[in-house]
Amino acid sequence: MLFDYRAVNPDGRMTHGRLDAINLIDLEMRLKRMELDLVTGKPVEHRSLFGQRRIPRPELINFCFHLEQLTRSGVPLLEGLIDLRDSIEHPRFREIVAVLIENIEGGQTLSQAMETHPDAFSQVMVNLVRAGEASGRLPEVLDSIGESLRWEDELASYTKKLLIYPSFVAVVVTITTLILMVYLVPELKKFVKSMGQELPLQTQALFFVSDLLVSYWYVFLLLPLAAAIAFHFAVRDNPLALNRLDGAKLRLPLLGAILKKVILSRFANTFAMLYASGIPILESIHTTQDIVGNRVVRHALERAEHSIREGRNVAGAFHDVGLFPPLVVRMLRVGENSGALDKALLNVSYFYTRDVKESVGKAQALIEPILTLFMGALLGWIMLSVIGPIYDVISKIST
Repeated sequence: MLFDYRAVNPDGRMTHGRLDAINLIDLEMRLKRMELDLVTGKPVEHRSLFGQRRIPRPELINFCFHLEQLTRSGVPLLEGLIDLRDSIEHPRFREIVAVLIENIEGGQTLSQAMETHPDAFSQVMVNLVRAGEASGRLPEVLDSIGESLRWEDELASYTKKLLIYPSFVAVVVTITTLILMVYLVPELKKFVKSMGQELPLQTQALFFVSDLLVSYWYVFLLLPLAAAIAFHFAVRDNPLALNRLDGAKLRLPLLGAILKKVILSRFANTFAMLYASGIPILESIHTTQDIVGNRVVRHALERAEHSIREGRNVAGAFHDVGLFPPLVVRMLRVGENSGALDKALLNVSYFYTRDVKESVGKAQALIEPILTLFMGALLGWIMLSVIGPIYDVISKIST
């Protein structure tokens, strides 16, 4: 059970946070081990609408790095976790590590303790740690997990880089358009109508939109939010709608191809890490199905897993799926024949990662002028719709 607590640290300062415990007595004992004295504690009854916030990736990277360094240096696991707990600043993650220490003291392995915190440690990470414990190569596994997390962080930064500029331009255009429509156009409307001249169609359309925004501005603000919430609730329990939505994401102009490459790159990197750690191929493919984040790709991997179970080789199964290009299938075939499938998968991951970087650069080069043209056309329509009638009056006066 998750508790909200308030406690006092050894310096007499009040601190608060959340911690998993069986009951209040268990909560008090766990806080005592963290050198905290319980003041109040109550169960968390309501979770967030969109689920519990996950632990930030940089925290997990530091966790893997420090634990790998300590275990490689011969420091016992429990002592390493205690040292790590005392250096963590993120309150929720610090509590999770404290619970890991208690569970390990109670007889669990590190992977078993991690498995009880899916909001912090993914199933892939748990499986890799379990494989490292079984093979006696825990430091090497932690090092590869840290490298993978850093790689994912870099990949995420490329996708964010692609979205930052369009988002910024969209916000600027929206704010500029609202200011013009709500404040400037109504004033110009009075002036233009006072001329007594018949207004062109584009000017009438501009004034109509301006009147709507002035009279029903709250509708324009609330409508997108209401539509997003309604869409969320409409599709979240509808598997067919979710599948179609994920398929539509992969078919988006420019972004769809990049998203597909990001997903396949993450899959190949994770698959290589699992296989290199000694986890069988079928189990590795099954585990990676939870990290792709797209139902269309997940179903394709399920079909590949089914084909391999029926006796198809890995390269043939992925060729039948139809998601991987011929070059990647050839890499898999070479790796399978040479017994170095993990290296072949890392080459696939490298291939897609490089392709993502190049695609992001090309997409940015295309998106920037398109957005600039759109913003210029919108502002040009507003200006011409107002200036046109004024110019007509001036030209008549001059003649």
